[in-house]
Amino acid sequence: MRVARFSLNGEPKFGVLDGPELVVLAGHPLVNGYETTGERVPLKEVKLLAPIIPSKVVCIGKNYADHAGELGLALNPEPTIFFKPSSAIVGPGDPIQIPQQSERIELEVELTVVIGQIAKNVSEANALDYVWGFTIANDVTARDLQFSDDQWARSKAFDSFCPLGPWIETEFVPDGQILESRIDGETKQQVSIDLMIHDVPKIISYVSQNMTLLPGDIILTGTPAGIAQIQRGEIIECEIEGIGTLLNPVV
Repeated sequence: MRVARFSLNGEPKFGVLDGPELVVLAGHPLVNGYETTGERVPLKEVKLLAPIIPSKVVCIGKNYADHAGELGLALNPEPTIFFKPSSAIVGPGDPIQIPQQSERIELEVELTVVIGQIAKNVSEANALDYVWGFTIANDVTARDLQFSDDQWARSKAFDSFCPLGPWIETEFVPDGQILESRIDGETKQQVSIDLMIHDVPKIISYVSQNMTLLPGDIILTGTPAGIAQIQRGEIIECEIEGIGTLLNPVV
């Protein structure tokens, strides 16, 4: 099931994708379930929004060995956790804004977990039971600031630095799907998610042992090698097999 969040008559709504249409839901699906209003709207006539606005955006760094290698970063035995603010989130089609503070902005396509229920100290064996679904994120990064600052916070936090979408796929099961990014149609990253150092159940379990995850929270699971600079006027596509494609222009 693909659950989208969209604007209808200026009001945010949730809907379930059914071919070329969205079946409008009566409320937030994590609160009201999948009760519908009976209304159907053509997908092409609505503006898709970021599929969720979480209480926190948890990110896992250095989760593909080749990416850590291209940045010259040492690998850690445990997952590396950092955060992006929810104010960085934008939806499909929204522009990525180049800030004046940086001279090198790069893309990072990432499989993203959407938590469906309160998760605290969950086991790896049960971790997927706490997942509502999966979506796609672009962990946009000011690479020069990442290495000039003592912390990664500023380099990851600018407005529009977390494009998210296009929807939440509730039936996605991580199993070797291909993750890919493109700039103006040219492939920059393309790899199987099986190359993650820490897999999805381990990530969820580890994060939940260090903080309580709330319904709607998201976890970005890391990016592979092939990160590339993005510039004004370009079109960025982030695609994950079985979920879809997230497209954003750069301004």
